[in-house]
Amino acid sequence: MDITAVRLEVAATPSAPALELRPWRPADATGLVAVFRGDEALRRWTSDGPHDVASALRWVREQRRLWSIGERFSFAVVATGDRDNGGREQGENGRLLGHVVLKCGAPDSASAEVGYWAAAHARGRGVTPRALGALTEWAFDTFPPDEVARLDLLHQVDNTASCRVADKCGYTFDEVLPAAPPVFPLDGHRHVRRRGRPEGARPGPPLADAER
Repeated sequence: MDITAVRLEVAATPSAPALELRPWRPADATGLVAVFRGDEALRRWTSDGPHDVASALRWVREQRRLWSIGERFSFAVVATGDRDNGGREQGENGRLLGHVVLKCGAPDSASAEVGYWAAAHARGRGVTPRALGALTEWAFDTFPPDEVARLDLLHQVDNTASCRVADKCGYTFDEVLPAAPPVFPLDGHRHVRRRGRPEGARPGPPLADAER
């Protein structure tokens, strides 16, 4: 898949600008470092966050390499346009808001996994659900059913914000995954979205009011 040809667009809302989802570029390294700097919440949920421009460049190059071999499709989520859909100035054009990724599953599994994070300034504005919704549609539109019939969303049990994101995007709570220390010190949740219309909600764990 040509990495230069993929761009996903999401319309603005009253509280957030329009979004563009595009492959990561080396020019994003400085903004990536700025997003992670001092954000303990983000570093808690991501194991490979960069600490300087050199490590950010290595991370971006690795995302592009994995894209080139069809193993992992990572998108930078950036603000685009200067006004929201109410006509108000946003002043965020080009600002890095987050990251979404499609991780291909094992051969013949007909499944893939989605992941995401949001910068501190983007949380609570509906950015992550909108970006994940666009990624979900792209995955089902781009890959045939025998390659991607199901998408999994996994998160640690205490990451209640991810439960809310999953619910907003039609990912049904499926099961509790047992802890696997030291990499996964706590239990986790699996949410599932299958090709076609979102499934009816299955009762899951209580959701916090916080939203990524």
